[in-house]
Amino acid sequence: MRPRAFTLDLDDTLWPIEPTLRRAEAALRGWLAEHAPATLAGCGDAGMLRLRAQVALDHPELAHDLSTLRLITIHRALVAAGDDPALAEPAFEAFMAARQQVTWFDDVRPALDRLAAHGPLLAVSNGNAELAPTGLAPWFAGSVSARSTGVAKPDARIFAAACAQLGCRPDEVMHIGDDWRADIHGAREAGLHSAWVRRAELPLRDDSGGLGGQHRLLAAPPPPAGHHLEVPHLLALADWLDAL
Repeated sequence: MRPRAFTLDLDDTLWPIEPTLRRAEAALRGWLAEHAPATLAGCGDAGMLRLRAQVALDHPELAHDLSTLRLITIHRALVAAGDDPALAEPAFEAFMAARQQVTWFDDVRPALDRLAAHGPLLAVSNGNAELAPTGLAPWFAGSVSARSTGVAKPDARIFAAACAQLGCRPDEVMHIGDDWRADIHGAREAGLHSAWVRRAELPLRDDSGGLGGQHRLLAAPPPPAGHHLEVPHLLALADWLDAL
């Protein structure tokens, strides 16, 4: 059957996340250099990474909420350096403003035009990118995030929330994403169709951010029900839909 609606991952599906995060981290460093230089001197990049890892260990209940984890990390860094902890909010805002400045893959704009002609699009992301500041709002009916639902992909509940927002059964929806475990395995277990976007310019990654490999191809074959596609870019998916 033809999917009636589509859910899309954002990071590494519509834009590369690595350069985006590098720019956001640079913006945070620049802000700290101006407003909290002691924090910047006391932490540095390596220190901030260690602190983020510790915050994640201390707050496993926030594993789905990357924004709050980062805000807590900045707050701890400020306190440790003797700077005003009230600076955590504006420092985080500086990071987030840069986090939304993304560079789309070349196929995204024409592909979204074509995908949207086949049904409503809904963003489903574990990250903290937003539709309006990233320029996606004209194509999307809305978004569901790990933070808003309290669970992250591959948990079936985030896909159920997306289907409910679309007003569709899971077997009427196709999820599109780059991560085998979070996107494809998660969507299939939740009863959705799936399209795995395997861009040649990106390394295979698992949803924890580590480098993946062939184990991702073999980890869990899609269940037999429903469509499953592997495409090198979104235009190939649009071609498949046009041919249905």
